Amino acid sequence: MFSDSEAAPLLCSGAVGYRSLRLTNIKNGHNLGLTGFGASAHIVIKMAGHKYPNSKVFVFARSEKERNFAVELGAVWAGDTEEESPEKLDCIIDTTLVWKPIVEALKNLKSGGRLVINAIRKEEMDKEYLLQLDYPTHLWLEKEIKSVANVVRRDVTDFLKLAAEIPIKPEVQEFTLEEANKALVELKERKIRGAKVLRIN
Repeated sequence: MFSDSEAAPLLCSGAVGYRSLRLTNIKNGHNLGLTGFGASAHIVIKMAGHKYPNSKVFVFARSEKERNFAVELGAVWAGDTEEESPEKLDCIIDTTLVWKPIVEALKNLKSGGRLVINAIRKEEMDKEYLLQLDYPTHLWLEKEIKSVANVVRRDVTDFLKLAAEIPIKPEVQEFTLEEANKALVELKERKIRGAKVLRIN
């Protein structure tokens, strides 16, 4: 059983993360990358560890706290967004709102690798970073980019069964509705460990 606070991120970022992981076409033993390590990625790493025990997970995140958290949850390596992973990756899931991690992730893919973008939207602030795309470095050798549009009922049903089986207990920080602005400020300041949940009484 999940508490209300635990169920909230499972039904949102967890289900999106599940669909993203499915869309990577990952096989056991493949190297998986996660760029950004917030609400969705901290659940994905738990799923990946359970479903693909021989796969290694590499995490890219701006915040040192997020990188340390990723290692705590089983990442074999965690580096900054611009760093090159020590091994090329079969698939990467981007969970960020900006463009830079997409460009940087593509250089870490193996030939034929797939980048799955699970953000609902992308901000405009760094869109010009796309101009740094270099065809031979980032796109050549049949690399793929796939986006996640929406989850479907099957994703939620299958994911909740898996979450109960593992079990996945998401890390949550609860805020009252009156503290909503505080939660938003913390998100902006990258003070994230797991998911933030608003409790409305």
